[in-house]
Amino acid sequence: MPVIRNVESLGMADIEKKVIDLAAKARDSKLTTDELTGGTFTITNPGVFGGLFGTPIINQPQLAILGVGKIEKRTKVLTTAEGDDYIAIRWLAYFALSFDHRVIDGSDAERFLAYLKEQLEAGEFSV
Repeated sequence: MPVIRNVESLGMADIEKKVIDLAAKARDSKLTTDELTGGTFTITNPGVFGGLFGTPIINQPQLAILGVGKIEKRTKVLTTAEGDDYIAIRWLAYFALSFDHRVIDGSDAERFLAYLKEQLEAGEFSV
């Protein structure tokens, strides 16, 4: 799996550029050993093939992998500020996180998923 290093210091546009570059190198069989080693966290997207969700398997020695299912419009029950429920159509996806419990505490992993959900629902991304 190609590795994007120091991703925490990159903006979304920078990450996108790196993904495009690594994908082109992978198609052309030009990835270096350095570009394939040293990762700690993987994101996989079985949703691109139409799968709603799956159980991603950790690529040792990495510590975790996030699986992103198909992003599609679905109905969802939402609640107004006044407490009234209504049904709306929203873009939704399932996310699955597999992690090494010897290193990552389950409550931390769940807080990460809750944070990710919060950020995606807010839709405020710095580019």
